[in-house]
Amino acid sequence: MSPNSAFSAKLISPDVQARLPKGYVVRPLALDDFHKGYLDTLSHLTTVGTLTEAQYAERFRYLQAHNTTYFPIVIEHVAKRHIVAAGTIFVERKFVHANGLVGHIEDIVSHREARGLHLGQSIIEQLKHIGAQTGCYKVILDCSEKNVPFYEKCGFTRKEVEMAWYIDEAPRAKL
Repeated sequence: MSPNSAFSAKLISPDVQARLPKGYVVRPLALDDFHKGYLDTLSHLTTVGTLTEAQYAERFRYLQAHNTTYFPIVIEHVAKRHIVAAGTIFVERKFVHANGLVGHIEDIVSHREARGLHLGQSIIEQLKHIGAQTGCYKVILDCSEKNVPFYEKCGFTRKEVEMAWYIDEAPRAKL
């Protein structure tokens, strides 16, 4: 594994890569993606906040140190050196299903300038591939009602109900 990579590139599917438009590459998140607009792309999904390069590097190193749990991926427009899509799967270790593993897909986003290229579907397919390669017995995600048709096209089925409890923006304990 490269010291610049969040996890081993061996988990990247050649089939997913082959389906991308010319000039785009799917790969693990890299340390230098801070300078390639990774946080800007995430801001097309939700609030990111103002992170310094040092704060980004600290979180990156944490994910990298736990590279059997966290698998953040990006799609880069190579010529522009710009991150245009991203997503993460993290693997939860359970006692149920004989110490089974569950993949949780999070933070799926395509940059506004790359919409219509079906990069979101490529991100999902790559994350499902990682889930299968790491031994997960299922891969799950939460989404808004308006995104249900997209995820159904990606092979997911509606199941259960999502619930959330948000904690105030007041100072929070950090691990």
